[in-house]
Amino acid sequence: MAATYSLELRRTLDAPGQARDAIARLDPGLPEHVVPDMTLLVSELVTNSVKYGGDGPVRLEITHHEDKIRTEIIDQGVGFTPVERDGDLSREGGWGLHLVEELTDRWGTYEGSTHVWFEIDPTSARPCG
Repeated sequence: MAATYSLELRRTLDAPGQARDAIARLDPGLPEHVVPDMTLLVSELVTNSVKYGGDGPVRLEITHHEDKIRTEIIDQGVGFTPVERDGDLSREGGWGLHLVEELTDRWGTYEGSTHVWFEIDPTSARPCG
């Protein structure tokens, strides 16, 4: 049976910290190796929602299944096109989704929205690199 957690955050500079705190509160239910990646990714994506999302709250939803942890960050923005990283380390921006690509098993967006989701397999630890 899946455990679901949902949190509505006011679109303020405090929202990323509140999202990190939410991950910490879920920590006992999450495998230890998943917590740092989830904390980083949620912080990055909520920060993007605060900076670029539309009016209204940011929603964080986490569903923990036995074989996957699905996390969704939803705001009221008008949508976006993910920025491709081109290896130019001096260029600002675009790192949030690059991190999502590197640290998750699957991820995506809903076209025409700012609803980003990612999944992590809690049964396998990522190799340290």
